[in-house]
Amino acid sequence: MDKKFESPYDPGATEDAIYARWEESGYFNPDVCIRKGVAKPDAETFSIVLPPPNVTGTLHMGHAAMLAVEDTIVRYHRLTGKRTLWIPGTDHAAIATQSKVEKELKKKENKSRYDLGRDAFLKRVETFAQESHDTIENQIKKMGSSVDWSREAFTLDEVRSRAVRTAFKNMFNAGLIFRGSRIVNWDPRGQTTISDDEIVYTEEKAAFYYFKYGPFTIGTARPETKFGDKYVVMHPKDERYAQYKDGEKITVEWINGPIEATIIKDTAANPDFGSGVMTITPAHSAVDFEIAERHGLDIEQVIDYNGTLLPIAGEFAGLHISKAREQIVEKLDKKGLLVKVDETYVHNLARAERTDEPIEPQIMQQWFVDVEKEFTLPHSSIDGIPAGAKTTLKLLMRHVVESGAIKILPERFEKNYYHWIDNLRPWCISRQIWYGHRIPVWYRGEEIAVGEPPEADWESAGWTQDEDTLDTWFSSGLWSFSTLGWPEETDDFKTYHPTSLLETGYDILFFWVARMILMTGFNLGSVPFHTVYLHGLVRDEHNRKMSKSIGNSINPLDMIEKYGADATRLSLLIGAAPGNDLPLSEARVKGYKHFANKLWNITRFILMNTEDETLSNEVPYSKEDEALLSEVAELAKTVTQYIEDYRLDLAADTLYQYAWHRLADVILEESKPLLYGDDETLKASRVRCLYAILTETLTLLHPFMPFVTEEIYSALPKKESDLLMVAQWPSH
Repeated sequence: MDKKFESPYDPGATEDAIYARWEESGYFNPDVCIRKGVAKPDAETFSIVLPPPNVTGTLHMGHAAMLAVEDTIVRYHRLTGKRTLWIPGTDHAAIATQSKVEKELKKKENKSRYDLGRDAFLKRVETFAQESHDTIENQIKKMGSSVDWSREAFTLDEVRSRAVRTAFKNMFNAGLIFRGSRIVNWDPRGQTTISDDEIVYTEEKAAFYYFKYGPFTIGTARPETKFGDKYVVMHPKDERYAQYKDGEKITVEWINGPIEATIIKDTAANPDFGSGVMTITPAHSAVDFEIAERHGLDIEQVIDYNGTLLPIAGEFAGLHISKAREQIVEKLDKKGLLVKVDETYVHNLARAERTDEPIEPQIMQQWFVDVEKEFTLPHSSIDGIPAGAKTTLKLLMRHVVESGAIKILPERFEKNYYHWIDNLRPWCISRQIWYGHRIPVWYRGEEIAVGEPPEADWESAGWTQDEDTLDTWFSSGLWSFSTLGWPEETDDFKTYHPTSLLETGYDILFFWVARMILMTGFNLGSVPFHTVYLHGLVRDEHNRKMSKSIGNSINPLDMIEKYGADATRLSLLIGAAPGNDLPLSEARVKGYKHFANKLWNITRFILMNTEDETLSNEVPYSKEDEALLSEVAELAKTVTQYIEDYRLDLAADTLYQYAWHRLADVILEESKPLLYGDDETLKASRVRCLYAILTETLTLLHPFMPFVTEEIYSALPKKESDLLMVAQWPSH
């Protein structure tokens, strides 16, 4: 028996060395697996891309859960002999990364990006991004992730940049990308548009005001927006207002004097809310903007891009909206137009994640992807939609899930997906920041060039490039195929796309998953992946969101250092059903460290009794041992089915229960009389049986606990391969 078993298992002393052995073997690369004969050239493929972590710092427990799930799945498929590819990479995360650097620049040097200039500032950002990347790479390795580092990608590298420019040009030429004025999420402090996922909603108590507006009572939490309100909207079937006709004009006294208001009949008005009547501010509300578009109404800006009131506000012009509100209410009260104030009103206030500034919806000229414009599918048939057919991005996104071409797990999230698709609006893809993919559009007078610079020395030729950058989701939306070399027809692209699986958190189903489906459907005429597996969020033991401000965050590196990567992984897998949040505590992680020790001790006991025995296939099994082997064969079938069904939680727990409570507590205890008895035939049979159970259990556990199982496997006297990670998955 190897002397290592004389001491307790120490993950801290072994895990880095084991990962180095895996890397040196080259087995993370499917090409090496084929070359070394552990995978056949014509074997079925399994491919997956790592959801790219943002280069803004360190990974958290949510990332650790993602890595645990994905590595388990990847290692399983590699053990089954498939050509298995897992591509790693990172996301430049434009706004988040730039914001980090800007804050550091302000804090340390009291400077802004404008003080440095675009080129110098971007060099600072790139340095920060590289340092963060190196930290993230180390953390990915610490989790045991068997990614193919030789194929690592970055959303802002040259290959991915070429993919972005190509996709932009293709979509622009099809009329799906346009520049126009629409309502967007505007961050007055950050001075940029932001995407929906960069908004944080905080539940806040606020005053809700009721005002007289001619013969009507209207309600609002934002009286500062109401200077431009000259339309009264009511439901066409609201009998209380049947006497009013659509388009009818009335004169009402308002903030700065009498105005002419127009009656608008629209189903957006809710008869059950308040008086059932509302006035609209089309320039500062997405709902109001859509009503105005439907009816061709005037749209006038009330608040500027810094959050101050414009001349339309009269005496209040130039005031910041936060200061103007009470003064406006006071004036309306003096005019006898204030009906009442509800101080108990609670609403979700939208704030920019990076600046904590309240979002101000604004109508701005930006670049958009039109999800409702009809286009001709330029590629081969996509799951029932033939090439040459007319469709829209919305229809295409819905179709591939409805047809079963893409399966979303758990299935309950399909309803959420459809709901989001049905309410999808044009996607704003431009950002007023410096870091990221710059909009690939050049201007010279009335001329415009799209996709690539119009000529080599375009600046000298009088061309200027669009100042804005692309929403980071545009480049990450190409991730499943840009990582494989597209737009080039590389061998990887031909072999591994569509990818087999996308595994990510349910919280970015819309922001990322849906956009990958959109971008792949148009640019390739295919699906990006066949299955979407959504894991839940990792919360604290009281089921609260982990947060630095609360102080309840758990650092995965701390857990790995204390208890090992295997214990950390198991704590994130067992009990974590697909799509369900997982409460996590340090005590839970510590508990699974005991399981790694138990596995170590099981091995020591079996090898102690194997030292002087011959593990010969000629030794006949007793009936009792045949029954034990049949039991472990059934275990393998059960675990295999659970993994195939993406119930990793059940697979891991089944193995945990078997190894601890069946193998250790029962089988080994019942084996002692045979191993220490005088019947050499029964003894030899049991030794051979226990060794077979051990090797099969180690293989089954390897995807979940790769480090301790590999370390044990290296000490076995008889094994089928040099490393457990490329052994053969049990098949019975």
